[in-house]
Amino acid sequence: MSTRKMPALLAMLLVILFSAPGMTTPHNKHASILQYHHVSEQTPAITSVTPEQFATHMQYVANNHTVVPLPDLIASLRGNEALPENAVAITFDDGYQNILENAHPILKRYGFNYTIFINPALIGKEAHQLTWEEVRQMKNEGVWFANHTDDHAHLLDRKGKNSKQWLADLKQDIQKAEEKLEQKLGYSLKYLAYPFGEYNSAVQTLLEDMGYVGFAQQSGAVAPYSDFTALPRYPAAGLYANLKTLKVKLNSLAMPVLSQPTDPELEYSDRTPQWTIRIDLDDIRPAQVACYFKGQPMDPEWVEPDRFQLAISEPLDPGRSRVNCTAPSKQNPKRYYWHSQPFFVATKEGKWLD
Repeated sequence: MSTRKMPALLAMLLVILFSAPGMTTPHNKHASILQYHHVSEQTPAITSVTPEQFATHMQYVANNHTVVPLPDLIASLRGNEALPENAVAITFDDGYQNILENAHPILKRYGFNYTIFINPALIGKEAHQLTWEEVRQMKNEGVWFANHTDDHAHLLDRKGKNSKQWLADLKQDIQKAEEKLEQKLGYSLKYLAYPFGEYNSAVQTLLEDMGYVGFAQQSGAVAPYSDFTALPRYPAAGLYANLKTLKVKLNSLAMPVLSQPTDPELEYSDRTPQWTIRIDLDDIRPAQVACYFKGQPMDPEWVEPDRFQLAISEPLDPGRSRVNCTAPSKQNPKRYYWHSQPFFVATKEGKWLD
């Protein structure tokens, strides 16, 4: 694993910005990004919402939020510009046929723009995937398409390669997929959604060097100070399809984290992470910061006025885990700041789990 270093100038600007009193980013510069996979009753429940659930989600969004096209959202965040009230972007991972069949008519009815991250090598090659003709049809109706790697492999699976070769091959895969997208669609967004949500600091550095925006699968809102190599999105399927809890997430704010996040990839032999989080407290009361792992509360240990430590004592299981931290806004207690730290662990044999 490598340690990604935040560019010195950016780090300095963030510290200056959030160390000054009263400088927390205004709430109209925050947004949530929803992430879906399947919209179907016939697909795995863990990655699916039914068409009825999806329609209920979109009805709520229509009544309470403003849907912003993902490219517009990213441009506004990078430009530190105000967003429409209660802004939200809608995304799908994998180019499943049921998106066109079940989700697209609902989204079209509300006039909602959305983005699908696809694997070009799979489009038109598997029965459950969209065809290129359908992709172009949806593009002509306003749908954006972006890179999900060429064939949806685990990015952290080095397949016995050394780090240099592994990263070189990964770069080639991303570029190949992007070239196919540009050839088929006529544009290149240079967005990458990580397959299975998995990445590490070396992959983040690669994306940063390539000029890409990275999209992850851990929870949280986004703001101008978010890490654009691993923007959080709220999964909205399976256990997370409950509209009551989704409402809180849709109205959330991006936690103003000042410290460099810990590397999410852990070695099998070192699966009890301990890490420190530093946050800007201008709009947050330390006593109201709450962190959770597997639904159970954790005990943040405040080591400095704006810095707390977290630790997981039991070795993490292979696969994907996350720790969520939230805190209500002092300005608007009905809105919660949200931060999620993911962790990724291969099996003892080095296999990455789907």
